[in-house]
Amino acid sequence: MTPKAILEIIEQARRQEARSGTFLRQLRTKVAALPTTITVAGNRPATRLFQFAVEYIEMAPRLIEYLDACAQQSGRRALLSPLIETATRYFTQPSAMLAGYEGLDGLLSRAYLCHRLIEEMYENNHSTRNSCLVDIEVTQANLLAHHLIGEVFANELDHAISITALQIARSPKYSRLNLRPFVGQLENSTWDWMRAHWENLLVRNHIQFALNSA
Repeated sequence: MTPKAILEIIEQARRQEARSGTFLRQLRTKVAALPTTITVAGNRPATRLFQFAVEYIEMAPRLIEYLDACAQQSGRRALLSPLIETATRYFTQPSAMLAGYEGLDGLLSRAYLCHRLIEEMYENNHSTRNSCLVDIEVTQANLLAHHLIGEVFANELDHAISITALQIARSPKYSRLNLRPFVGQLENSTWDWMRAHWENLLVRNHIQFALNSA
């Protein structure tokens, strides 16, 4: 299934949410539970969080598309196909642990799995570990998603991600592969919009982190 088809799955969930309002109501109950290090400006914080969540979800298939294109252009498609296919299956063939999580709520968990897996894979490769591919804004977006999903379930997802990442990256061929040709695709102006979109996701939705706050 292509990223375009995943976007259609997301669009169906958005139409369902427009009728039910279920996910927005859930977020209203979670605003007060956010840690003090996260602030949402304005008088409608739940709406800000809702927009953040939708954009976070929609970014997942676009990242999959980006990874696939970069892998092909750098000649690393065969090696990176397990990562790409696993990230895609989070949406198309979700595991039993996601049973009962429907609509945008369920898609937030699937997108979290996708984003965190990619983050873990970067950290498991010597050539990309210190390349600043995963910016602080991306890490913060994942942290916010973690809180919106809920600490207990998000921790379960993190555990599953760690196991999956080790399975994919356990080969020395992956961990020691020089992915500089892959990283170089970041300089391709075709994908500049995506990097900018990621980096401004929190700012665009008036969400701030104060990780060093006392």
